[in-house]
Amino acid sequence: MPTCLFKLVYLDCEIRNKQMEKAITLSIAILLSITSWCQDQLYRLYVVDVQHYQFNVWLEDTTDQIIGQTEITAKFLKDTKIFELDLKEKSADGTGMTIQRIELEGLELPYVHADDKLKIKYDWKSGIIYTLTIRYYGVPADGLIIGPNKYGYRTFFADHWPDRAHNWLPCIDHPSDKATSEFIVEAPIQYEVIATGQKIEETMVRPDKKITHYRSDNPMPIKVIVIGVAEFAMQYAGDAYGHPVTSWVYPEDRDDGFKEYHPAVDILKYYINKIGPYPNSKLANVQSKTRFGGMENAGNIFYFEGSVNGEMDDANLLAHEIAHQWFGNSASELNWHHVWLSEGFATYLTNTFIEDRLGYDSLNHTLKLQREHIIKYFEKVPTPIIDTTITNFMRVLNPNPYQKGAWFLHMLRRKVGDDIFWQGVKTYYNTYKYNNALSEDFQRIMEGISGINLSKFFRQWLYEPGHPVLKISQTQLKKKLQVTVEQTQPQFVFEFPLEISYTDGKGKNQTKIIAVNKQSTQTTLKTKGPISNFTIDPNVNLLFEQQSH
Repeated sequence: MPTCLFKLVYLDCEIRNKQMEKAITLSIAILLSITSWCQDQLYRLYVVDVQHYQFNVWLEDTTDQIIGQTEITAKFLKDTKIFELDLKEKSADGTGMTIQRIELEGLELPYVHADDKLKIKYDWKSGIIYTLTIRYYGVPADGLIIGPNKYGYRTFFADHWPDRAHNWLPCIDHPSDKATSEFIVEAPIQYEVIATGQKIEETMVRPDKKITHYRSDNPMPIKVIVIGVAEFAMQYAGDAYGHPVTSWVYPEDRDDGFKEYHPAVDILKYYINKIGPYPNSKLANVQSKTRFGGMENAGNIFYFEGSVNGEMDDANLLAHEIAHQWFGNSASELNWHHVWLSEGFATYLTNTFIEDRLGYDSLNHTLKLQREHIIKYFEKVPTPIIDTTITNFMRVLNPNPYQKGAWFLHMLRRKVGDDIFWQGVKTYYNTYKYNNALSEDFQRIMEGISGINLSKFFRQWLYEPGHPVLKISQTQLKKKLQVTVEQTQPQFVFEFPLEISYTDGKGKNQTKIIAVNKQSTQTTLKTKGPISNFTIDPNVNLLFEQQSH
């Protein structure tokens, strides 16, 4: 793993428990060898922790220009002269933000706004919590999508993932920094506003304008702190153990939308029972202009416009995004290269929802389809799940963190057993809820609960590219069966249990496990006569590719 990621582990620990001062001091000595991105995140993790954002936003129908006033409450962990935030400056095409004034307790502060960074100058002191106010305006280049929906009506939808919030909000645009938040939105009166947190105010301020105020006391990364402003039809869909579930759709899609989003109530109950208490106050499912199929914003999930069409079964899409409320939103990856901790968990929890809803055969069918997807992707892009070469974080949206991450969890479940697996998942979540983690943190928890050294298991499936490509031959020797398993992939020799099944000479079905840990493994089995129905991986427990003879 790159030095950058180890340093982030040290810094995360120091911020949380102040016990890694020595590790951080040693880390500083090799800062110059790290990429500029890693230096930036290392510096900010080391120096500042944003506690709370208050985003005041003014929206109009006559212009795409917004007016913003953001109050940021931040605790400084070290003395510094610069507080650096992410915010896109105005560019030649007219998009971007222009700063009007930055104040701290009435004192105007100097700043530099360039290269999508806002550097605020002051004598910031360690251990002190400051609240500063930033006034600005501009046309968002991205992050807040302003424009007509599929019916031609004007809408405003925040769409932040992975690091697009800074196109319109001053913030630390990285999942490692989590904060509580509130939005105070003034907009034309015909619009409804949905946002992160609980609605605490809705007030008409002029005959044609109203203010809507939401607040969340749960710390979340900025990637999932959002607003949606549109003409909505809204339905109370039900209650999941005290958490209201609502559906927000375009009025034209009212009937289909309410029906297709309604399964969210039971899905939320399923995950609460499976994982633990829901980490938000509400769940709103929202038809939106997100560029993704679904975007797991905290407590108010945005789905693409076509998610309501009168035909789709949205249950699996809903399940994936609802699972993110625990994994990705509350327990977040510390670094984008470990995004499988978000996407792999959401994908596999959707698989277990399918298993619970439709049965074991449906789970296996889903796993087989995902395995084929992984194999085809690897033929084109031979990279591991944790790919530290990625710098454009949109590129992490590929089958490695999603389907292969889910397969990793499935194989881990089979390795440690159901009870230990779910105990480990719950413990991992409870340890890192409203916080951040890396893959090593999940490994440490699973090892502690299972009592198994999982170093090689994690290394070969997360950090090594590829999967076993197996050439399997069998030879019948009277009452014995000789099975040879050859790994033909060039990248890496994997270690795994291979399950086989067959019908023996007396017509009985047999299942055997072959421990594969070499490039070529040969096993002899007693069979009581000639065998038939020889099958590899009959219970769909291994990510592998079978090479034809």
